[in-house]
Amino acid sequence: MPIVFPDIWHLRLIVAPEAVDAFEEVFDRFAESVTMFMEDKSGISDGDCLWHLEGYSRTPPDRAQITAALAAVAAATGHDLPALEVERLPNVDWVLENLRDFPPIDAGRFFVRGSHWDGKVPVGRTELLVDAGTAFGSGEHATTRGCLTMLDMLAKRRRFLHPLDLGSGSGILGIGMAKMWAVDVLATDIDPSAVKVCANNARMNGVGARFTSVVSDGYRNPALKKGKPFDIIVANILAKPLMRMAKDLAAHLAPDGVAVLSGLLDWQERMVMGAHEPQGLRLRQRLVIDGWATLLIGR
Repeated sequence: MPIVFPDIWHLRLIVAPEAVDAFEEVFDRFAESVTMFMEDKSGISDGDCLWHLEGYSRTPPDRAQITAALAAVAAATGHDLPALEVERLPNVDWVLENLRDFPPIDAGRFFVRGSHWDGKVPVGRTELLVDAGTAFGSGEHATTRGCLTMLDMLAKRRRFLHPLDLGSGSGILGIGMAKMWAVDVLATDIDPSAVKVCANNARMNGVGARFTSVVSDGYRNPALKKGKPFDIIVANILAKPLMRMAKDLAAHLAPDGVAVLSGLLDWQERMVMGAHEPQGLRLRQRLVIDGWATLLIGR
């Protein structure tokens, strides 16, 4: 009997940079997952570009309702009404399709590879072996590479003893910290399937005994309150959730601790820092890869 995978609907808009935030709010209401990427026609990130705003849903979207919401936003903001594309994705194993196109990735001292790859790991690199499963975070994304590179930079200055990987996905960042500093790591994700994948990946990398992976909506799981303060918090999520959780981050961060934030576009950096600076957190370092920013912040 053939394996049947869940139906997934794909929503897409193409909008100008100044309209991204307005229409993203509509997708946030109708899609379970929202992402975006830039189509840069000029070769510079602030030049002639368009943004592809994409959403994914496991329930059939109501095109008329979404279009009406988009029209209301367009009328209120003065932006042009973008054309909405809706398609039902083919019933295939997207994880397998992703793994076929998942090459090894170099990020600082880290070498991320899928279990399907049987090449030789370069000498002196810390290997991160990953089966992405149903969780986001193969390491190929610029934000994950940015976080790993930032962790590598931090390791040259200091050893951290009590890390938190918030929004862990497949667990790459938490596993990297567990391997690099030989410490216990708490990893959380809002998606139970991601938590299972994360725990499996930790075991596959030989750090399962010092790795705790739990379901948590932000900082709500009691394990975070019990475990705080953390001397390093890594949160590779999206700009708006990072902003909403700025106060919680400050409350869970040790006085001399630092946080690595990513999942935000370079032009969203000012908004994200605007939420964290009132909490006494300042920008210490930034790294931009393909238009995506990774920020190091601390008191």
